[in-house]
Amino acid sequence: MTSSKKSAGLAKADFEQLSEFRHQIRRFERFSENAAKEAGLTPLQYLLLLHIKGYPGREWASVSELAERLQAQHHGVVALVTRCEDLGFVTRTPSNEDRRVVEVRLTRDGEAMLVKLAALHRAELQSLHGTLFIPNLPHQDS
Repeated sequence: MTSSKKSAGLAKADFEQLSEFRHQIRRFERFSENAAKEAGLTPLQYLLLLHIKGYPGREWASVSELAERLQAQHHGVVALVTRCEDLGFVTRTPSNEDRRVVEVRLTRDGEAMLVKLAALHRAELQSLHGTLFIPNLPHQDS
């Protein structure tokens, strides 16, 4: 079998599905980047606001939790939180339960910015309905 037909147990159609999936993800990311920039935020600032509001079960998130959600280094997220705090979008306070934990919360301005951008993102996702799909790849035996 030639490498053009099969590669590592995957058929050409599998690569086409993966390529299309990545293309659709990138299109959405580009939309998100542009929407954030037009609103006066960096893409990471928007994601920070989103992950604070979207953190399961509460209205705040710790810097460590935000670093995990952003897949970023702790010190980089501290700097990002500082920039968002300087813009008036977030506050940080030591936790009453564990003084080692800093709770990062949205301000009213941060929430207003997030609501505006999240509505745009939701509409964009709805427009992608039916085009963004996860490829159904066969399982490989090890």
